Amino acid sequence: MTTPIRHLPRRIPGWAKALIALVLVLVVLFAGLRLSVVPGLKDLFGTDTHDRSGPALLKSVRDISRYEAASGNFQVVVDLEKDARFLPDAIRGTRTLYVGAGTVDAYVDLGKVGEDDVTVDADRTSATLRLPHAALGEPALDPERSYAVSKQRGLLDRLGDLFSDNPNGEQAVQKLASRHIGDAAKDSELAARAESNTTAMLQGLLRSLGFEEVRVSYGS
Repeated sequence: MTTPIRHLPRRIPGWAKALIALVLVLVVLFAGLRLSVVPGLKDLFGTDTHDRSGPALLKSVRDISRYEAASGNFQVVVDLEKDARFLPDAIRGTRTLYVGAGTVDAYVDLGKVGEDDVTVDADRTSATLRLPHAALGEPALDPERSYAVSKQRGLLDRLGDLFSDNPNGEQAVQKLASRHIGDAAKDSELAARAESNTTAMLQGLLRSLGFEEVRVSYGS
């Protein structure tokens, strides 16, 4: 009768144990930095910023005939929440509270004024101008005055940020803030203010050239 031979488990070499321990330490440190679970860890592994950008290149030049007649400053608080179906917010979902501040310019495009839109009497003492209605430019967010107040993320979103190139991206709330600011500008008196300022500018300019009566109207 033969006795079965028992195979003893292979012992892990010492260098492999050290390597595994090092990997585990790095994983813990990396997770602590990204998830902020270890207080003071970010201060310990602080980063330096170096700007190695190349020079800006002029790609094109466009002539502008707009008279920038007014500019409005706006601020909006964006509360954007994204939920996942059948999963609680603690597992999957984000909610961002963002303060967006920016400006919208109102202008009158003087380049659209044709010869038939300007009438001057024979004595050159009276002038009548018909201009296009004032229009609004694109909203421009001010990065110095726009910021995220808070950002809540579920566990899966936090883990996904470990492998994301831009875990703190705020592109969605920035677009939403720009849209709300643009809507607020449309509902404001910004365009009417631009037309009033344009009228005052042209009347002052033409009167300084000797015109006694200057009439300005707006229409297509």
